[in-house]
Amino acid sequence: MPRNYDVLIIGSGAGGGMAAWVLARGGARCLMLDAGPAFDYDRQRVLKAVYDLPYRGFGRPGRFPHVTQASEFNANIWADEKQNPYTYDPGDPYYWVRIRAIGGKTLLWGRQSWRLSDYEFKCREHDGFGENWPIRYSDLAPYYDRVEPMFKVSGRKEGLPQLPDGIYVPDESRDSGCVQRFAAACAKRNIPVTKMRRATGTLASSANVLLPAALESGNLTLTPNAVVREITIDRNTGLANGALFLDRRSKREYHAKAGIVVVAASCIESTRLLLNSKSRQFPDGLGNSSGVLGHYLFDQFYVKSGVLAVVPEARGGKGGRGLMGGGGYVPRFRNLDRREKGFLRGYAYDFGSGFTPAAKYFPAYGEELQKQLDGAAGAGFSITTMGEVLPRRENFVRIDPDVKDEWGIPAANIRQKYSDNEHAMARDAMETGIALCRDAGFEVIASHTQMAPPGESIHELGTCRMGDNPKTSVLNAHNQSHDVKNLFVTDGSSFVSGGAQNPTLTILALSMRAGEYILEQKKKGLL
Repeated sequence: MPRNYDVLIIGSGAGGGMAAWVLARGGARCLMLDAGPAFDYDRQRVLKAVYDLPYRGFGRPGRFPHVTQASEFNANIWADEKQNPYTYDPGDPYYWVRIRAIGGKTLLWGRQSWRLSDYEFKCREHDGFGENWPIRYSDLAPYYDRVEPMFKVSGRKEGLPQLPDGIYVPDESRDSGCVQRFAAACAKRNIPVTKMRRATGTLASSANVLLPAALESGNLTLTPNAVVREITIDRNTGLANGALFLDRRSKREYHAKAGIVVVAASCIESTRLLLNSKSRQFPDGLGNSSGVLGHYLFDQFYVKSGVLAVVPEARGGKGGRGLMGGGGYVPRFRNLDRREKGFLRGYAYDFGSGFTPAAKYFPAYGEELQKQLDGAAGAGFSITTMGEVLPRRENFVRIDPDVKDEWGIPAANIRQKYSDNEHAMARDAMETGIALCRDAGFEVIASHTQMAPPGESIHELGTCRMGDNPKTSVLNAHNQSHDVKNLFVTDGSSFVSGGAQNPTLTILALSMRAGEYILEQKKKGLL
């Protein structure tokens, strides 16, 4: 790696891809390192029958014990936990879901594209808990405005302060009868309902929206299969000067040099990298003079199908498309104007209809079970809860000195558990969901408050948080390290709070803002 680049970007997902899109097109000579390969969809994507797969679609046992989304059909995308181990308290498991490939987790993201609001950015002002972000919604709104058209986000404008409107491809699709009935039940309780807001297109990933334009500029060099071990520091200046990385296949080590380093390897991986980047100047990890690096890990908790119902009029195959099908989104409605319940913050619902409930929900077997399944075919209605998790210092990522990955890099030890606040929220979500379904005339057949393990939402956030005070945060308002001015972190680890909204749109907007700040500072000679 003889060439000295203007910017080194670590990671090719939402944060890294957007940084490359801004910086390379802005004239900066960029090198991007990613731990995984690039996929050739024309050659590598094939259709196979289940009986042609050795494990009939379930995959080799033990390879992805914490990736519930994995199957034998997509096994080549997920990070193998035998090669990439991590540790946790056995009594409180953490499900760390990773993709090591060009495009990162945008290759398989759900494309839900929600803006945060000042209920998140200024959360402490609202309810007194935690810390505010160093920015307001108005600071990020212009970047949301530009990201949404790039990813062709569809949706419907509602004028809700807790879920700001954006620049959408209008969703004019008609709601089915059961969705209209559910929305009417919500309206009677002053609970809003809207369409999903999602990026459209066949992939809508960094790999096909962001990286092609960056490469076409001629200013981006993309290096796959580069497993970064640590960020290096100039002993004289204390500034970052590049990174040591290993070729994934040969394990040969290289040093990539650059004047600016942008870390966007995803929340926990970026934190692991920074904690492993120790030096005389930073014995506790790069940019960690505050001691905050690694702390305040959080996500959104999920209660999958927390309320399951059947639409009576659709039983026996009588539903049809007019009554059944489709879904929607209920944004946060708790604790907005006043403290309503015995918990802080709020939750959202994702609901859908037109499916057949699983056999486990029917207290029968044999012919009677088949009869009940046939009767409920296509008549199902379910609600999944996404709840805000409070950032707490006791939830953290640190280095496990006794466990290393296949390339000899010390692994992450992850500690996170949900608090009484999240459990109280889940109970309220279930009780309210049951009431709404019954108000709509649905038959509730099952309900629960069992949250998926932390991490399973794949929305890990917060371990490299922003803030105005260098003693209580790692980054400033532009995703720039307080300690190392030429070091930036542009993934979800920079979040201070997260609401119940999926974080990808905000990661893209923050990275765009940080990239333009880097170009501006370079032009002024400050970087």
